[in-house]
Amino acid sequence: MTTARMVVLKELGIADVIQLTDKELTAPGKGEVQIRQTAIGFNFIDVYQRSGIYPLELPTGLGHEAAGVVELVGDDVTRFKVGDRVVYMNAGIGAYASHRNVAVDKLVPIPSDVSDEVAAAIFFKAMTAQYLVQKTYKVKAGDVVLIHAAAGGVGQIVAGWAKAMGAFVVGTVGSQAKVAAAKAAGCDAVIDYSKPNWVEEVLKATGGRKANVVYDSVAKDTFMGSLDCAAPFGTVALFGAASGPAPEIQPEILNKKGCLFLTRPSVFPHNATPELLQENARAVFEAIASGAVKVQIGAKFSLEQAAEAHKAAEGRKVPGAIVMIP
Repeated sequence: MTTARMVVLKELGIADVIQLTDKELTAPGKGEVQIRQTAIGFNFIDVYQRSGIYPLELPTGLGHEAAGVVELVGDDVTRFKVGDRVVYMNAGIGAYASHRNVAVDKLVPIPSDVSDEVAAAIFFKAMTAQYLVQKTYKVKAGDVVLIHAAAGGVGQIVAGWAKAMGAFVVGTVGSQAKVAAAKAAGCDAVIDYSKPNWVEEVLKATGGRKANVVYDSVAKDTFMGSLDCAAPFGTVALFGAASGPAPEIQPEILNKKGCLFLTRPSVFPHNATPELLQENARAVFEAIASGAVKVQIGAKFSLEQAAEAHKAAEGRKVPGAIVMIP
């Protein structure tokens, strides 16, 4: 048996509830492989779940995303062999671990030109950006794209990818301190949405053109303004709630604002089958290879420092992605 070092939460709350323990890991079952994890991705949903905003049944592991090397192969596994490098983002909670058994239909091979750390840092975020720019609204050359939280992990990827697709990209940020990061990510203009006239500033930046699509992960503080920034027949994609839930509206307001399309997509339904997962992952790695998606690892922590990683993220102290190394 393999001894795995892993995070187990016995209570929900502040970052210090994160505790590590050793557990004997059984051999991989039918259709599974055992992975020695080399890099673990941090996503803000980890904070929401650890703190109880999105409560989990206790005791529980933590984390959704990791990369590593296949060390053992279960019965009926033909797609992977010992030594293969793989990444996943949706194999159930429990990615904060040194070793893990994972079903093969949740795994994606890592291309030779992508490191394990880059794969773990970006996979979840890039797969989110992929469905936004290629599925929810297929960005075209000449489009105006508005992306809120453009200095965040997903926001930076969406901004750069949409720019590479030929769009004029306006990003919003929650403070002046984040303007430079959003511009570096590919935004043509950056607006501080904490200012009361931010909608006017967006329209000024575009020469009066409204956005073909608005990608909104902020919600409470931006949603009504997002509707005002969308062009007639435009799309408003609400894919997060960083500032709290979006206010409830009557459907008629979408008509009055210009026959808008409002959607609330998420990443897991877009990758609900092994075929979809592989197809979308290929699109992500192609975008990385082409330079449309750039990776910035802002900080690395050991798995033993998982609580410190959460504190750094909650304190908004890290520009770019956070990776933990088992």
